[in-house]
Amino acid sequence: MNAFVPILHSKSALTPVDLESASGPVDVVLSEEALAAVKHGHAFVAASLRDERPVYGSTTGFGPLVVFDGRESAAEQCENVLQHLTVGQGPDLPPEVARAAVLARLWSLSRGVSGVSDTVVHALRRMLQAPFAPAVPTLGSVGASGDLVPLAHVVQALRGVGHAYVDGVRMPADEALARAGLDPLRLDGRDALGLVNGTSVTSALAGLATASLQRSQHVAVGLVALLADLLGAAPAFLAPPLLAAFGHPEVVTVGAELSSWLAGIDPSPDRPLQEPYSIRCTPQLLGAARSAIAWSSEVITRDLNGVSDNPLFFPEEDLVAHGGNFFGQPAAFASDLLSIVATQIGNLAERQVDLLVDPHRNGGRPPMLSTSPGRQHAIQGMQVLATSTVVAMRRCCTPAAMQSVPTNLHNQDIVPFGTQGALTAFEQARSLRLLHGCLGVALRQAIHTGSRRPTARRCADLAAALADQIAPIEQDRPLDEDIRTAADVLDRHVAETATA
Repeated sequence: MNAFVPILHSKSALTPVDLESASGPVDVVLSEEALAAVKHGHAFVAASLRDERPVYGSTTGFGPLVVFDGRESAAEQCENVLQHLTVGQGPDLPPEVARAAVLARLWSLSRGVSGVSDTVVHALRRMLQAPFAPAVPTLGSVGASGDLVPLAHVVQALRGVGHAYVDGVRMPADEALARAGLDPLRLDGRDALGLVNGTSVTSALAGLATASLQRSQHVAVGLVALLADLLGAAPAFLAPPLLAAFGHPEVVTVGAELSSWLAGIDPSPDRPLQEPYSIRCTPQLLGAARSAIAWSSEVITRDLNGVSDNPLFFPEEDLVAHGGNFFGQPAAFASDLLSIVATQIGNLAERQVDLLVDPHRNGGRPPMLSTSPGRQHAIQGMQVLATSTVVAMRRCCTPAAMQSVPTNLHNQDIVPFGTQGALTAFEQARSLRLLHGCLGVALRQAIHTGSRRPTARRCADLAAALADQIAPIEQDRPLDEDIRTAADVLDRHVAETATA
């Protein structure tokens, strides 16, 4: 039985969700046309070199040392590029990110215009079929000339140099290859530069952040609805003419989704005419978030399906094209926007937790949602976590996309720092999930400590899903695992109900 998740190279586009599939073994099904294009491109590189055409990185040194000759043989040129770039520092990227980067690199190289050999393409495909992930340090890329340093660590691990993971366990790379049943990668000619001279790490990080935030935006809608139902809020703030007048179609869409969640609600007569902004303004906030995430997703999807190498090879035009496709500015802008969006949705979740612990605003429930205030503190510590997390997210929102610092003997005299921006967006998306986990635990406890139960069917179903996995807090207990469990329940339940 085939245990792999198939990803078809002949499909229209590689998506951020496809990147998530690469966390475990996947089979990238390469079309005959793709394999033929790879062979054709590689043959054109060989012919160009035989004709003594100048080809960056094949006949020259690298970066500002392009004015000097490279090493004598093609194999030595592979060593030339890899060894000086194996300098990364800091903690490793999560293994699922490294695997997603390999998928993105394979997808790009399979277009056939990078000039690598089919040996490389098949080796990357075999790696993705195995439970193997290169150990890739977080520090080292400025997001221009591609992700040279982190991708060098990817290639070195595939050669058996450095470290790698098998089933999540870190070990020397040569041992990891043996355990995964993989042969060390052999490189020649154009292969090494083609593997490292692209923005695949940036695109993978940004793509994974996008997929996570798309889910979190839908989770936020469900959480708003459950909060509004538990307080007995009237859904007047969702009136279609009101939202249509705002002029933003995504706001109308979110309003319709909230109305679906709140269908059948029995509002409380004790609620004020206007709810606090953390309820009343959520269509506007989450609608804007939806719009921004959609734009970022479009940009990053283009990145995943473009080719970011240098040089590129076009046999039909007899063209060896030297340029700057490795300059990751689009993903840098998109990643910075994703970080801002994640933080504002996080701000909303933190404010909603604050509302629930306040006996003056939480619909008559006890302070901190404690069954015995003073003796039991319920979610008091969790609120401190939420506050800490959202402030950490705010501090990470300084844009990376314009932090240019010249480097590389001023060859790289302007750079986009997209890799750092994408890493921040990825981490912000993970933090937002935890904030939603906190809010999920708080809502579950609000049901336990209040007299009002959800009256809308979808809200009642979400409350039941949380209650099934998270016990009420009668006596104080560690909540760290409950927060992570709630985040998983929310992701799963909202995804399942969206497709039901």
